[in-house]
Amino acid sequence: MITVSNLHKSFKLFAKPVDRLREAITGRARHTTHVALDGISFQVGKGEVLGVLGRNGAGKSTLLKLMTGVLLPDAGHIHIDGRVTGLLELGTGFNPELSGADNITANALMLGMTHAEINARREAIIDFCELGEYIHEQLRTYSSGMVMRLGFAIAIHADPACFLVDEALSVGDGYFQQKCMKRIRQFKEDGGAILFVSHDLNAVKVLCDRALVLEDGQVIHEGNPEGAVNLYNRLMARQAEEEEGRHQNRQQGAYGTRQVTITQASALGQLSGGSTLSSGETLELNLTLHAQQALDDIALGILIRDRFGQDIFGTNTHQRQGAFKLAAGEHREVRLAIKAAIAPGKYTITLALHSGDHHLDDCYWWHDSALQFEVAGYLGSKFSGLCQLPCQIDLGTTSSTTPEAAPENSI
Repeated sequence: MITVSNLHKSFKLFAKPVDRLREAITGRARHTTHVALDGISFQVGKGEVLGVLGRNGAGKSTLLKLMTGVLLPDAGHIHIDGRVTGLLELGTGFNPELSGADNITANALMLGMTHAEINARREAIIDFCELGEYIHEQLRTYSSGMVMRLGFAIAIHADPACFLVDEALSVGDGYFQQKCMKRIRQFKEDGGAILFVSHDLNAVKVLCDRALVLEDGQVIHEGNPEGAVNLYNRLMARQAEEEEGRHQNRQQGAYGTRQVTITQASALGQLSGGSTLSSGETLELNLTLHAQQALDDIALGILIRDRFGQDIFGTNTHQRQGAFKLAAGEHREVRLAIKAAIAPGKYTITLALHSGDHHLDDCYWWHDSALQFEVAGYLGSKFSGLCQLPCQIDLGTTSSTTPEAAPENSI
């Protein structure tokens, strides 16, 4: 169980290092105050994963450092049942001059493990991180992915009651990330509490039970992961507008600069003619675009999500065929055809208009869950999982002769 109550933390910022000394000598303030956290409160129960989202500078790293004891709060309380371990900034708690094996001892002691616990779990840690003979090399020779492997292996084998994970996990290769995610799920099933800080929005949706969004040191949203991710996307889209002094106009669930908008939209099955279609059927999107002013760099994007809010498929016209132009006052009818070879279930479609490859620079229009459709039954062969991938099966040819006996232990 993790309980955070009315947590506050601020930092003194000095324009020059010498100003710190001048302030100490003269007593005159020569600093500005940055409020990193301003009254943060939340709980994480046993067997629960709480995601934390926020833009850079929102207070995520400060929160993790307070919870692990790296920093002390100015006010408020943190209560954690049992040992807490975490994966904070890459390399935290490691000595680059020591070998990986020696860093196991040093880092584990910092996490509160005894020498007896370290010796009992040393081989399990080495096996999990899969560093082989590199475990005896100096840490300064390791890649960032190798450091992450070692750090995660030590932290997860420290027998924590609460586990804190941040973006350090993102530097590992795909195989080891999956291995870590599997171990995190096992930790959750065993009753552990997890605070998961990440910019990987899909991981937040899939792994977390709840999620909160930090902005300017405050919790501005706490609820289901899909709602938190949608708000985070909205904040990121608004960031560029704020930097350019543009006011964000919102209406009917959509937001953006509205230099170009989608005035009409529909999603229908090509065969069914309705919003319910079969897996493998073509899904047709018919959209009407209207430009308020002339633009020569427009990309139309879509994002399909399942009922859990998990991203299934996304693309935009910039990625496929480059930007297109619209004149001021121009209307354009756009049609997209997608072979919906996805599993039966209910889905939503997010629509976007922006410049370039993504919406972070210029977001003209963004509408979460603008359209809905349902997949029921199969047009072709059945499959398992989220989607059907192109697959060819060659069963080989039969032979009337008896094959020679295979050697022992062969497959």
